[in-house]
Amino acid sequence: MMTQKGSMKPVKKKKTEEPELEPLCCCEYIDRNGEKNHVATCLCDCQDLDEGCDRWITCKSLQPETCERIMDTISDRLRIPWLRGAKKVNISIIPPLVLLPVFLHVASWHFLLGVVVLTSLPVLALWYYYLTHRRKEQTLFFLSLGLFSLGYMYYVFLQEVVPKGRVGPVQLAVLTCGLFLILLALHRAKKNPGYLSNPASGDRALSSSQLECLNRKGQEKTKGFPGADMSGSLNNRTTKDDPKGSSRMPAGSPTKAKEDWCAKCQLVRPARAWHCRICGICVRRMDHHCVWINSCVGESNHQAFILALLIFLLTSVYGITLTLDTICRDRSVFTALFYCPGVYANYSSALSFTCVWYSVIITAGMAYIFLIQLINISYNVTEREVQQALRQKTGRRLLCGLIVDTGKVLAHL
Repeated sequence: MMTQKGSMKPVKKKKTEEPELEPLCCCEYIDRNGEKNHVATCLCDCQDLDEGCDRWITCKSLQPETCERIMDTISDRLRIPWLRGAKKVNISIIPPLVLLPVFLHVASWHFLLGVVVLTSLPVLALWYYYLTHRRKEQTLFFLSLGLFSLGYMYYVFLQEVVPKGRVGPVQLAVLTCGLFLILLALHRAKKNPGYLSNPASGDRALSSSQLECLNRKGQEKTKGFPGADMSGSLNNRTTKDDPKGSSRMPAGSPTKAKEDWCAKCQLVRPARAWHCRICGICVRRMDHHCVWINSCVGESNHQAFILALLIFLLTSVYGITLTLDTICRDRSVFTALFYCPGVYANYSSALSFTCVWYSVIITAGMAYIFLIQLINISYNVTEREVQQALRQKTGRRLLCGLIVDTGKVLAHL
């Protein structure tokens, strides 16, 4: 409005007040459809589950889409009460918590049951690993299995081995310290392995014409491609998170440039970096994706990963030695492992002996991983580079396959 002096009064705009959402109680949550739901109604209004049960009762096959919808519904409704809303629980952490104690107790009933159960456990774990690895899915199953195995073995040791009086307080303290050191090393190994972020806003991304040049695979030299000039951005540019990165693209090599460029992360990878298909991000000096920590092993956490393996091996061997010395007296550790008469006469000693053999199987697997890591470090190669050399048939297997000569050792020295 105009005043007498010809000035205009500022018009105040009314703020649109958005309706405030009611706070959630400890048992309420927002489901995948964006609606408020309650933990108590987790079994209500599930048509996919009803249809699946009807088909299972009538011996009819289930469609894969129906199974996926059922699993999505279960994972969305599996929650625990928490402050300001129920928290979602990853369904993959539950099977180890339930199945491991059951299998170990069943295996301690008889020697033959122990052989069957302890043989089937690694087979089931490998089957689940290849199933999730083929689908390129993240899973907390192996992390849950590893942590729960540590806790349960320690619990059995305290309940069944320590009361027999053969383990002193110093030995128990050493074993407990080893357990805590394992957890600390795992916590450090699960941190950022060296993720690469997107380039800074000041850096130019590759244009569409340049990306087309990458697909020509070096049939002819490209014009206007950054890698063709000595001042091009591909040769000298790295992300802010990679101060140690340097050029590894020779001039006029679009094939090499195509390997360095990550279309998903929209960045140029520094030397020896790679894109993890499971984590969905590029990792600096990526070694492999470890399911036991549910994270990649890269430049920033490789040392912590090796340290966690070493501490685990030492602690596990020490715990196995103390247990066998308690339940199989007057026998060496190696002899007691294969010949311990009367161990199944007592349920307590049978459970301890079964847990010893379970620990031996896990320790043997971790020792193999540790040995492979030491060999790769000595040859200055990563596990990804080894697997890539084997796929491209450019590597040579030595010492029964333990050592793989990629032929590129000197390039990284």
